[in-house]
Amino acid sequence: MSEPKTIVITGASDGIGAAAARRLHADGHRVVVVGRSPAKTAAVAKELGADHQVADFASFAEVRDLAAALDAAYPRIDVLANNAGGIFGDRAKTVDGFEKTLQVNHLAPFLLTTLLMDKLLASRAAVIQTSSSGARLFGDLRLDDLDHDAAFTPHKAYGTAKLENILFTRELHRRYHGQGLSAAAFHPGAVATAFAADSSSFFRLVYTNPLGRLALVSPEKGARDLVRLATTEPGVAWESGVYYERGKPARRVNPQAEDDDLARRLWDRSAELVAVKAG
Repeated sequence: MSEPKTIVITGASDGIGAAAARRLHADGHRVVVVGRSPAKTAAVAKELGADHQVADFASFAEVRDLAAALDAAYPRIDVLANNAGGIFGDRAKTVDGFEKTLQVNHLAPFLLTTLLMDKLLASRAAVIQTSSSGARLFGDLRLDDLDHDAAFTPHKAYGTAKLENILFTRELHRRYHGQGLSAAAFHPGAVATAFAADSSSFFRLVYTNPLGRLALVSPEKGARDLVRLATTEPGVAWESGVYYERGKPARRVNPQAEDDDLARRLWDRSAELVAVKAG
């Protein structure tokens, strides 16, 4: 095995995040389990004998506290896996005033990553985003309406947020790969988890229906790409700045996902919204 890494996984109290944490811990890596639920997060960490942190990504204050705690606790962070996310129900705003899907899936991971950027660069880290083929199917990014005030549906908000994950990956690579940072996004597949359980989207019918769940893959299988990207060498096993499906660069993507100018503008707009320097 290669040298053990310090790997931070958000959304690791359940689903593919927990499955990836178990696999990476079994392989000898130092895993930091990050989740929203104090009880579930502590339970996974206790099972592994791993460190854990609790943060609700619907609160920027909690994300800032998380970044400060991670920065203080670990001399280096080799991998930051931005895995937390989800599809939600009726349109709702967070305490910070943003549509919840946008904040939890994109703005909060953006904030966490940028707050940790100095440490990530010093560690020559990999930043991994859990995206989705929903970016291609439903994503429609409009920088003048990131909150979907004009036309909201749960699946459109989710698909657009997953598109933002891909564009964030692309721009991370452009801005920081020359300084040693690598970035990738991936689609885990349709995974048998609690995904969409609290949503009014049609996804809920698939993920909660016993027959529909027969077509879903296990969390362990869904976590394979996260584990692979976290443990193998960028530039050798995978290419930085790329979005992966089924372990390979995606062959079909939303045309907006390949728009470099849009990626730059999304970064700048996101930095304005979370009040950090653009970098």
